[in-house]
Amino acid sequence: MSVIEHLVHTEDENQLRSGIRDLLTERVTLAALLARIETDEPYDPKLWRVLTEQIGAAGLAVAEEHGGSGATWRETAVVLEELGRTVAPTPFLGSAVLATAALRAVDTVDAGPLLTDLAGGRRSATLAVSFATAPGARFPDGVRADGDSLTGTATSVVDAGTADVLVVAVGSAEGPALYAVDTDQVGVHRRPVVSLDLTRPLTDVVFTGATGVPLARGERAEAAVATAIGTGAALLASEQLGIAEFCLESTVAYLKTRNQFGRPVGSFQGPKHRLAALWVSITQARAVARYAAACVAADDPDTPVAVAVAQAHCSEIAVRAAEECVQLHGGIGFTWEHHPHLYLKRAKADALAFGTPDRHRATLAHLVDLPA
Repeated sequence: MSVIEHLVHTEDENQLRSGIRDLLTERVTLAALLARIETDEPYDPKLWRVLTEQIGAAGLAVAEEHGGSGATWRETAVVLEELGRTVAPTPFLGSAVLATAALRAVDTVDAGPLLTDLAGGRRSATLAVSFATAPGARFPDGVRADGDSLTGTATSVVDAGTADVLVVAVGSAEGPALYAVDTDQVGVHRRPVVSLDLTRPLTDVVFTGATGVPLARGERAEAAVATAIGTGAALLASEQLGIAEFCLESTVAYLKTRNQFGRPVGSFQGPKHRLAALWVSITQARAVARYAAACVAADDPDTPVAVAVAQAHCSEIAVRAAEECVQLHGGIGFTWEHHPHLYLKRAKADALAFGTPDRHRATLAHLVDLPA
């Protein structure tokens, strides 16, 4: 596949995008989002059922033998871009990306049934490591195993609050390991974290003698966690792209209708220049996000570089787009009743996920042998 083919969506991907956008436009409204963040139920279970059971979005990257569609991470990235445009309250990132990527990498008999359940939406899962864990970080050791009994804490885990299963990175006397742990047992305690993004809460998970099923040990466990984190970082760039796109579009639409001095605000030179510069940056972000997704899908040797570039660029562009959205909406942009604050919080939280932009720039410098 050429570089140009990496960056252009196929007809199937465009059809998937259209279907997901229509669904989210209908079901994810500003009023519903604002109402949900005031409740103890952070995610929309009806939306999740439609995404998984009717559309099959959770199984896009899962092989047909496990009940998936046999597509690739490219298609999953299309879904994440659309979810980013609406900051949709679903556990898609944790279940359909992180846990699924880890289980795919493990590829054992014990992982197969769980992967099938995730693909069909019968259960949800996430990778029980800190959301801030960056590609290339050392294997997490906050949870320890004594036989099949786990003790310790995994902090700031994304999508853990509603997960049915946790794929847990574990340290043991025999070395690194990966366990599948059902969350409905007395040895698993979930404590909500006060997080910036109210549409995607984080959770500390405390294990006190919880039992789990070992999925992998040693190098295979390390490789599975590394693959999951790398895939998560690559595809998060698509979500950040969706955030930036919607912030730009909604701001342009608002400035066409908001008048000052008898003219639309969008006709003034200052806002025009700011939004034009943002449009250029988003165009660049679209290229690097799609390239990162394509590299992960093809297991391309350039994947580490593509991921570092995507996260270094898309994180900052999403935040800048959300900041411009708040500022150029004027007074209404600073109110709780309008949408900009939801996008700014998601963008800021995403910029800290899987490593900060500075961390990724340092990684990139190392990968391409730039001198210190």
